[in-house]
Amino acid sequence: MCTRIFYETGTGTYLTGRSMDWQDLTMQSDLWVFPRGFSRNGGVGAGSAEWTSKYGSVIVAIYNLATSDGLNEAGLAGNMLYLVESTYGDPQARDKPLISVGAWLQYMLDNFATVAEAVAAMEGDPLTIVTGDAPNGAPANVHLALSDPSGDSAIFEFVDGALHIHHSRDYRVMTNSPTFDQQLAINAYWDLVGGRSFLPGTVKAADRFARASYNLKSATPQKDRRAALASVFSQVRAISSPLGMSDPEKPNIASTLWRTVAEHDHRRYYFDSVINPSVFWVELADFDLSEGAPAKRLGLGDPDIPGGDVSGLMEEAEAFEFLVP
Repeated sequence: MCTRIFYETGTGTYLTGRSMDWQDLTMQSDLWVFPRGFSRNGGVGAGSAEWTSKYGSVIVAIYNLATSDGLNEAGLAGNMLYLVESTYGDPQARDKPLISVGAWLQYMLDNFATVAEAVAAMEGDPLTIVTGDAPNGAPANVHLALSDPSGDSAIFEFVDGALHIHHSRDYRVMTNSPTFDQQLAINAYWDLVGGRSFLPGTVKAADRFARASYNLKSATPQKDRRAALASVFSQVRAISSPLGMSDPEKPNIASTLWRTVAEHDHRRYYFDSVINPSVFWVELADFDLSEGAPAKRLGLGDPDIPGGDVSGLMEEAEAFEFLVP
């Protein structure tokens, strides 16, 4: 369920692509643009973290309860993927500001311009993530990936109640289970085997990790902007799961519902729905992101959304509230 890649072009710029795989084919997904100076809280009542956004962002919300993916005006991209092994710790025992799992990625996009800034701020494990069940009944257990225009990358996972940060420019792929350190160990074996000889072909997360890693390493770094975008989309599509695929006993296996690509240097954000025949996008430069500007929304479930730039279709809307268990 879900795959993320971080691609370097032939001119030294970067794109981040991901697929969203989920068992609930009716999952509502909406595109939102938020301005700077937006007042937020962790969404779990007393003891919630509070902050004001330093950066405007474009994000995809799922069920209008959680920020699942996005790009901010500094070029920082974030991706939330499922990780069944996630355990966030007892909020009473941790005694730290609380934040809903649905707000975790938005907190990152609101507050940081680079991966290095986010890592430095998070190294002290300053927040307690509070989770519950998603509307389809699955536990809302996730890990996060961040990437930025400099080529830096980091993976954030809560395991046994503690935050583990994997920070390296080499961390270009993320899927789901097992935890990231184990994924790296498994992939080291497949690197030795060599993709031209054999690659694992199942839809399991570890197999997708190996295939996505081989494809990313093998893809020619394209200098042409359009070709680079095409390369990322082709790689994400190649690792996607067919619509209708699911296994209730294995939440890491599900249909791909949509894909996104963040173009870090141009601050352009692309969306590719499996129900829509055309890719569409927005550029953050086309929006008023100043403090006091309104949030804007575009519902993504309409198969009639045209391809191309849809900035003009977004309408003012009251911001959603984050997942409250």
